[in-house]
Amino acid sequence: MKSHKMFFLGGYDLEMLTIKEILEGRRDCAIADKHLRWDNALLSTYEKELYGNPRFQIYGIELNEDIIAPENYHSIDHHNKRNDMPSSLEQVAEVLGVELTHYQKLVAANDKGYIPAMTTLGASKEEIDDIRRKDRIAQGVTAEDEMLAEKAIDENIHIYKGIIIVKAFTSHFSTICDRLFPYRRLLIYTDSEWVFYGEGKAELVSMLSEDIESRKVYHGGGSTGYIGAARGAFPTKEIYQFINLIKQRYE
Repeated sequence: MKSHKMFFLGGYDLEMLTIKEILEGRRDCAIADKHLRWDNALLSTYEKELYGNPRFQIYGIELNEDIIAPENYHSIDHHNKRNDMPSSLEQVAEVLGVELTHYQKLVAANDKGYIPAMTTLGASKEEIDDIRRKDRIAQGVTAEDEMLAEKAIDENIHIYKGIIIVKAFTSHFSTICDRLFPYRRLLIYTDSEWVFYGEGKAELVSMLSEDIESRKVYHGGGSTGYIGAARGAFPTKEIYQFINLIKQRYE
């Protein structure tokens, strides 16, 4: 059977690798994989494949559309404006007409709603720990990143008006989130980026709508998920202005 669907893979995490596993070996699908990260997952990376396959229905998964796409292109995502959509894994399963396994449903829940979403599906502590560990590895987290997370929590944590604030030594903030969960409000930052997690996220989405539109700020995970500045999108001075803005917001 001739392939008639082509999928462009976005930035690696456990969900993206699980999508890749589902697609591999299917005779009705072709895969284009540039082994991207979240910070370089651009549609233009696949420009040659995008315009060179007019007979395919093309699906880009969590790619920032920095170029104009042809009519046979379909975007799959659940971040920013599509925050209310099902997870990308669930969307791919719908396109293919396949049923997700229990494990795949937990992967989807993790990507869409983190630990609370997996708990809602009845995940055990062992399942949650396993998926969070695999997700960090898929994102490129190293043993050194894990060590630096513990160092940051030991040395750089403080609480301001109910917000847990940590200055990180690594850009892999998930290493800190997983260690501090459960939390009500959490703010993690470096000199080049910040991410806020938890209650009040929706208010920040409204406040920073222009920055979200310009792709300098991103968000996901529902009303209590996360919102953050793309790495390097703002100078250090503005990073600290954002931090002060968030602190003042919840005084």
